[in-house]
Amino acid sequence: MDLRYATHPQQLPSFDTEQLRAHYLVEDLFVPGRITATYTHHDRIVLGGAAPAGEPLELPTYDALRADYFLANRELGIVNVGGPGTVTADGQDFTLPSGACLYIGRGTRSVVFAGPTGETDTAGVADDGGTDDTDGGAASPGPQFYFFSAPAHTTHPTRLVLRGEGNALELGDQLTSNRRTLNQYIHPDGIRSCQVMMGVTELHPGSMWNTMPAHTHDRRTECYLYFDLAPEARVIHLLGEPEQTRHLVVADRQAVISPSWSIHSGVGTAAYSFVWAMAGENQSFGDMDPAPAVLLR
Repeated sequence: MDLRYATHPQQLPSFDTEQLRAHYLVEDLFVPGRITATYTHHDRIVLGGAAPAGEPLELPTYDALRADYFLANRELGIVNVGGPGTVTADGQDFTLPSGACLYIGRGTRSVVFAGPTGETDTAGVADDGGTDDTDGGAASPGPQFYFFSAPAHTTHPTRLVLRGEGNALELGDQLTSNRRTLNQYIHPDGIRSCQVMMGVTELHPGSMWNTMPAHTHDRRTECYLYFDLAPEARVIHLLGEPEQTRHLVVADRQAVISPSWSIHSGVGTAAYSFVWAMAGENQSFGDMDPAPAVLLR
């Protein structure tokens, strides 16, 4: 588990590019056959990726959590950004196609990530050793489970929601290059949780900006996982206080940690999607402090 300590906004102006990336960017989330995890002291969030490839992967108990098992004092949100797969929570199997979101409540002792039920190989190789040609010869992608966890002081039931089944908000305008569909999955009027909120935003073709005008919410830390980018595409992610901004250049399937005092906005070289997840003082989606573009520096 990678450990990231909390930072003060006055530290940001002194960070060079490598320091910015070391504090706020999470790279290499999806390593075939492994689970990766990053613990940030900002609201004690853990984010990570599970990419099963041939064998199931069980979420371990990390020493840094000082707990008998991962979800002894935590809750967990999962979004699959790869091919179909399964998650087993205390013996109960959940099938997650691409874009599905699963919430697992505090007290669940075992969480196992795997490929589709009945399959042992999730990397697109056929049983006869050849390449799976169901998509014209290219290997089918295996599941890639992005997970986001925060401390929980109550227990809510484990629930699954499929892509498009959450509360969908149509936001932005094509004239400002930020037309997007925001899907709320884990939130007070959907899948209930103690403090985690989670969903997926999909930019429409021709749109490149997310969350502009920007905002902060000093009561919650938020993390973005960018995906659906071509290998050569990038997102320029803005962070920092509104009057003292910096930027990160982010590739496909990389995540950004946004402290509560930081804006979180970005523009891509093409349309993309991102998983947004947050935890902190409250679950009020509208609890934002606006940062209009004319005030950004």
